[in-house]
Amino acid sequence: MNRLLACWTLGLSLSCLPLIAHAGAQNSAAGFVEGSSWNLLNRSLYDRRAYRHGGLNSAARNAFKPRSERSDLAEEWAYGLMGTYTSGFTQGAVGFGLDAHAYLGVKLDSGGGRAGKARLLSVEKEGHPKDNYSRGGAAVKLRLSSTVLKYGEQRVKTPVFGSSDSRLLPESATGWWLTSQEWDNLTLNGGHFNESTDRNASSHDNGFVVNYSNARQGNSFDFLGGSYTGFEGLNLTLYSALYDETWRQHYLGANYAWPITDQQALSFNLYLYRTQDTGEARSGNIDNTTWSLMSTYSHAAHSFSVGYQKVHGDTPFDYVTRGAIYLTNAVALSDFNGPNEASWQLRYDLSMAEYGIPGLGFSAAYIRGSGIDGSDVDPNGGYAYLGYGSKGRHWERDLEARYLVQTGAAKGMSFSARYAMHRGNTDQAELDADQIRLAVEYPIF
Repeated sequence: MNRLLACWTLGLSLSCLPLIAHAGAQNSAAGFVEGSSWNLLNRSLYDRRAYRHGGLNSAARNAFKPRSERSDLAEEWAYGLMGTYTSGFTQGAVGFGLDAHAYLGVKLDSGGGRAGKARLLSVEKEGHPKDNYSRGGAAVKLRLSSTVLKYGEQRVKTPVFGSSDSRLLPESATGWWLTSQEWDNLTLNGGHFNESTDRNASSHDNGFVVNYSNARQGNSFDFLGGSYTGFEGLNLTLYSALYDETWRQHYLGANYAWPITDQQALSFNLYLYRTQDTGEARSGNIDNTTWSLMSTYSHAAHSFSVGYQKVHGDTPFDYVTRGAIYLTNAVALSDFNGPNEASWQLRYDLSMAEYGIPGLGFSAAYIRGSGIDGSDVDPNGGYAYLGYGSKGRHWERDLEARYLVQTGAAKGMSFSARYAMHRGNTDQAELDADQIRLAVEYPIF
């Protein structure tokens, strides 16, 4: 039996002490300044979405405008500059440090009626994009052994609460964040947060980013969990979270990789969420179990994947922050997370390194969902406005090319181009759209 697992099963004993009392990372602290690092990143992003057969409906991002003034085209082009400072820890039994960031977004092209859906630019109340916007923040931190406690504005990454970086600027959150790596192969995380800041926000006082519910928000978000990698080829993750007066959520993730030969491999990714309303149930009645399974076969430059995802429940799978969804079929334009929805995915990836062009890759994916039935959604809850019917179905097709410069003065510069298409009937809640997305990224240092 794995030694750490045996300690958990049989209880702590003297034989377990070496696992717990190994030298912590704080023992090798270099100092506040000596261990610090800077990072400055440039990013330019263009996002164009043409909406069809419903681009003017009430689900559009410009729905606050009179119907005659709504546009069926969303188009934003922007430049982002992200500066990050990470200090080292002071020496001693307990180390102290500081992390800080400053973000700037600049409009290159967009306008009223075209802005808002892509969330690259900050938008005024009248619907016009700002010429530029910025925000910054910092978090203080202390470290004891290999456990770090941080408080302030920071970026977080867990399956139940995570800061997305899939647009121009990253998402952030304010609160307490604890990370512990005291045991071999085990990472534990815990957090208490009182707000999250969306990717195109210029202020920090808008509460939480909730993706689907329009109900009154909770005041806090708490979670506890971790990952264990002590089994060969297997990574296990378990989390439990509480969204204040709204829902309680549990997460289980398992990733297994089996190298068959030097040129072949097989992998499986299983993700499962269990969500139930709690407290005041501000988003209404929720009893939702959502899971996905993806299997991938890789042979040299080629990877072939098949995925399946299922929602059990009369509400869509919902999550707080943009990055807290680890489901296989959460793709470019849709999460395929409608009430009672079943969806499957076919995906192909190609790495051109095998053909003498390292850094170049292509991918293609097709996802189809059906069985969407929201007819039993709580009429007084936060999801009734989405207008789900009883026979919802839709599909999405995504094509993407990526290139990372490997050598020379432009080393580290990356390019990506994506074309995505989504189509569905009126019983599901997503808009028909064609998306073109172009991105260039270059780290200055």
